[in-house]
Amino acid sequence: MRVLVAKVGLDGHDRGAKVVTQMLREAGMEVTYLGIHQTCEAIVEAAIQEDVDVLGLSSLGGGHLVYTRTIIELLREKGAGDTPVVVGGTLPVEDIPALEAMGVRAVFPAGSLMTDIVREIRRLAPGPADPA
Repeated sequence: MRVLVAKVGLDGHDRGAKVVTQMLREAGMEVTYLGIHQTCEAIVEAAIQEDVDVLGLSSLGGGHLVYTRTIIELLREKGAGDTPVVVGGTLPVEDIPALEAMGVRAVFPAGSLMTDIVREIRRLAPGPADPA
C-alpha cells in the first residue's frame, strides 16, 4: 500500500504531516513525504510516478479549498482521477462538505485519532481490508 503525503503552497508547518507519515509507516504502509512548499503540479506528478494508492494533503495554511480542487482537477486531467485524495490538518468544519463535494474521500481535522486515520486509509486503498 503506497501513500503520498504532501504540503502544498506556502504552508510551512509540517509537524502533523510528519507524525501521520511515521504512524502510517508503523502501520506497514509505504509512505512518501514530499515536504513543505510543494506545487499542485509537483504533487500530482509525484503521485503518478509513485503509483500511489492514496494521496494525503496536509493543511494548516488556509488554502486547502483552492489547492485541493486544483489537485483533483490535475489528477483527472492526467488520467489518475481515481486516486483517492484525503485532507487533514487545521480545517474549519464548515469546509468539510465543500471538500467532500469536490471529491475528497476523507477529511481528518486536527485531533483525529490515529487509529481512525489508518483504518480509513486502508479502506480507501485497493487491496486487503483492514484486519482490525
